Amino acid sequence: MYKKIIISILIVSMMVAMVGCNKTAKKADSNSIDAGKLDEIKERGKIVLGTAADYPPYEFHKLINGKDEIVGFDIDIAKEIAADIGVELEIVDMKFEGLLPALVTDDIDFIVAGMVADEKRKKSVDFSVPYYQGKQRIIVRNEDKDKLKEPEDFNGLKVGAQKSTIQEEIAAEKFSNAEYVGLSKITDLVLELKNKKIDGLILVEPVAIAYVAQNKDLYMPEVMLGQEDGVSVAVNKDSQDLLKSINETLDRLINNGSIDKFIQDASALADEN
Repeated sequence: MYKKIIISILIVSMMVAMVGCNKTAKKADSNSIDAGKLDEIKERGKIVLGTAADYPPYEFHKLINGKDEIVGFDIDIAKEIAADIGVELEIVDMKFEGLLPALVTDDIDFIVAGMVADEKRKKSVDFSVPYYQGKQRIIVRNEDKDKLKEPEDFNGLKVGAQKSTIQEEIAAEKFSNAEYVGLSKITDLVLELKNKKIDGLILVEPVAIAYVAQNKDLYMPEVMLGQEDGVSVAVNKDSQDLLKSINETLDRLINNGSIDKFIQDASALADEN
């Protein structure tokens, strides 16, 4: 009888020990994944950036010395991140709403695209410290600048914003009596505004300023539509080593004033003909 009890105790003890070992192994595997992303990028020799390059001065296409290049202060930040890791930067330009799915499936390594770290996005990816906080504005045609100033002035009219952005949420919240028009590209929305297909376009302030500077038939009213929580760099879940490296770069760029300089330079470049 006692022998059977002892044997039963031994069996239970072995099972508990095995469960403990499995938990330890899983934790070790998880830590291995965390530590592996940065090593993988270093071994590959390049880091792949996902962005949506129609958002000056954040990221945009510019003809430089006869060559089409993607530039902007987000791109300057991405280059610093790559340099600090010691790898080359590869840029993938895509629609804004396609960025998060591409990151989750590891088609890209990180996103720098004027992206706000809202709670919905945090469920699928991780975010860096915020590196810029922009005010929200609206632009209209010059001919309408005296009659379209406040959100209520757009009642019964059409207001545009880029899909899957904070500006889309502002359109729903502050322009509920206007018809919303959402498109993937800012450039297409600007054309819709110029061609009188929409009556206003919601943009973050630096982008609004850039497009008004490029298009003399557009105007930015004084009204403020709020301020975003701050844009951040996005990385995939279980990439804490990469996130740590990115945060270190961002802290350096914020503290030494480089980001302010990047914004000034990118805004000037966007204003050039």
